[in-house]
Amino acid sequence: MRNLTLFASSLLLASCAHYGPMPISDPGSSAALQPPVAAVLSQEASSIDRPYLAPVAIDLSAPLDPNEIAIIAVLSNPDLQAMRVRAGVSDAQVFAAGLLPDPSFNFGIDHILSGPDPVDNIAGALGFSLNTLRTLSVLRDQAKQQALQVRLDLAWAEWQIASNARLQAVRILELRRALEIATASEQSAATLLSRYLRASGRGDIPADQVQSARLSAIDAISNRQTAQTSLSAAEYELRRLMGLPPEYALRLAPQPLPEASPDSAILFNLAVANRTDLQALKAGYEAQEASVRKAVLDQFPSLDLTISGARDTGTNKLLGPSVGFTLPLWNRNRGGIAIERATRIALRAEYDARLFQTRAEIAAAVGGLNIARQQRAIIMDGLPEIEKFARATRTAADRGDLALATAETAEQSVRDKHFLLVQSEQAIAEQTIALELLVGTPQAAWE
Repeated sequence: MRNLTLFASSLLLASCAHYGPMPISDPGSSAALQPPVAAVLSQEASSIDRPYLAPVAIDLSAPLDPNEIAIIAVLSNPDLQAMRVRAGVSDAQVFAAGLLPDPSFNFGIDHILSGPDPVDNIAGALGFSLNTLRTLSVLRDQAKQQALQVRLDLAWAEWQIASNARLQAVRILELRRALEIATASEQSAATLLSRYLRASGRGDIPADQVQSARLSAIDAISNRQTAQTSLSAAEYELRRLMGLPPEYALRLAPQPLPEASPDSAILFNLAVANRTDLQALKAGYEAQEASVRKAVLDQFPSLDLTISGARDTGTNKLLGPSVGFTLPLWNRNRGGIAIERATRIALRAEYDARLFQTRAEIAAAVGGLNIARQQRAIIMDGLPEIEKFARATRTAADRGDLALATAETAEQSVRDKHFLLVQSEQAIAEQTIALELLVGTPQAAWE
């Protein structure tokens, strides 16, 4: 008997989970802070499975296109990696919801200290909670819908990170163009100011012209510094989104100007069908439906079955079942049912509000894109005439027919137009990506 008891105890201990520590590593030496190995990243990118990404072998030494930028962001962004690990908790909750409750066992001995009876009193009871069996399928459905919601929220977060990375990339490309124009304008303004200062020293021009040139030079310096600061911030933000170290040199492939977008009603229908955050809200609503069903089931009496055995002090052996349940007289879980139904109504209202917000944001983005394209068209229409005038004044200045300041002013007007053109094209590119984010699919899938 003793050997059998030891064997049963050993078997129970062997089937139990064991604790093992998992300390947090030192951030100063953590390998997790290092960029992913290029070979591993390229292999993962070639087998990535996302509807909005095309699998490709990434070469980090070559300029990165928008698809490659989005892939690296999805694979290497630290926030997404943490969310993917966190999603495993919901999978564990689905596993836990499908497990049956363990039975309870009670055992006791009453030793006789005095009296005529010859033996000790021994009693034992084996109990089963039958109430859990009634709600097992509902709890399992609820856990599955909650896990699905977590996965869909993760997919939406991946899409947001990928879109934001692509947005930062086009911003960097346009800011680099703007910085080149601003630098050229600064150099031209500095040259003109230097020439005016020398002329003023000889008494050839009045002081107000020198002051005007000085203000133009200050404005040019400010524009160049603003463009440089914005470019630096965009580069650091892109590295953060892609999970790259701050000192990583970004090489980006040029990107064409996006095509015109369809009507906002078409895009809204695409958003309803493809946005994973809306699908996640639906999954959360289905999980709440399961909560309502469970609350309704909980209004019925809970049932516990116990099988008891005993040997009393008179050596009488007793065996019999007992049943315990609650009487649904006053409570009947009416409060729980009311709470779950109210929560369901709130989730439905939240879903409707998200749909309304999505429709409004898509309409506003389409309107903003149309305005940006109109502004670009106006700039493009007037640009050839200004460039022609600048070339003519430069030719006349080289012949000595005009002052050099006149030619440089005309050329600065061309640079100003190109600067406005860069800003309008940056607005078109960024607003198109923002519209893709709202729709939930890339522009190539809108047709």
